[in-house]
Amino acid sequence: MNNFLDPAILFFAFGILAGCVKSNLEIPQPIARFLSLYLLMALGLKGGFALAQTGLTAEVVASLGAAVLLAVAIPLAAYPLLKRFVSGFDAAAVAATYGSVSAVTFITATQYLDVHGIAYGGHMAAAMALMESPAIVIAVVLANSLRQAGAVLPGANGTATLGAPGPRVGLGKILHESFTDGTQLLLIGAMAVGLLTGEAGKAAMAPFSIDLFKGMLAFFLLDMGLHTARNLGKLRGQSRWLLAYAAAAPVVHASLALGLAALLGLSAGNATLLMVLAGSASYIAVPAALRYAIPEANPSVYFSMSLGVTFPLNILLGIPAYAWLAGAVLG
Repeated sequence: MNNFLDPAILFFAFGILAGCVKSNLEIPQPIARFLSLYLLMALGLKGGFALAQTGLTAEVVASLGAAVLLAVAIPLAAYPLLKRFVSGFDAAAVAATYGSVSAVTFITATQYLDVHGIAYGGHMAAAMALMESPAIVIAVVLANSLRQAGAVLPGANGTATLGAPGPRVGLGKILHESFTDGTQLLLIGAMAVGLLTGEAGKAAMAPFSIDLFKGMLAFFLLDMGLHTARNLGKLRGQSRWLLAYAAAAPVVHASLALGLAALLGLSAGNATLLMVLAGSASYIAVPAALRYAIPEANPSVYFSMSLGVTFPLNILLGIPAYAWLAGAVLG
């Protein structure tokens, strides 16, 4: 109940309600874009300030290694399972979506930990940046292999047809776009600024990166609630197996992260954020990349799953559940 009574979460719920009743309430796109950039910049600064204070420790290295391992293992494990229910291209796209991360879910989780006084490392922002791209690269490799072999595509009458081998998408271009994406660069750049300026920078930027953060997050989650409500209609007609996957995958992936965190001896706060990262699904970076990289995949499948099911479940229920589990297991 404390999580539901958090102002930011209540604004998210209000946004869903306003969208469901078809209100004309709308956050202009340039403002929503600014809010997204602000949150990433503030998060990067806070992470850099924390890293300047703690330095590079064994837990930092272990956390980052665990993040990369999960980012590779999740899409590789999901792809063969998803191929049983959808075409190979859709399976690769969904696997990439759930192998990558949601920055807004992560930011909301850090705010939850701050409110409840649970310590975590600033390096987890770097873990988020590291986990965004591997799934995209894996999906492109899988799609190229399908094109080379002549992928099986769904026919007009529900029958399967063999598609002709299509053009391969250059992996170098995808890698360049993944690692030079503006939001990712802003996050890493802000972390570098925080790391270089330390306590002096933290004091100077506190009115920007700390005092305004909660209000900006609430405003952005209002916009996300509106988007979530408007994407609920796309869930109609989706396979019940895909919907079940969208609801169950976060739990399974977060459980894997918790086991890995326990094995590596991570703190409860860092384990919570690792679970949030593993249990989230991308609805911005990956869909944007896949529209170009895998045009054969249906965007309404992977986008509606991540934004219509997984995102609200994580925001409303997942974050407090992950924090409680991490605290119970790791103390």
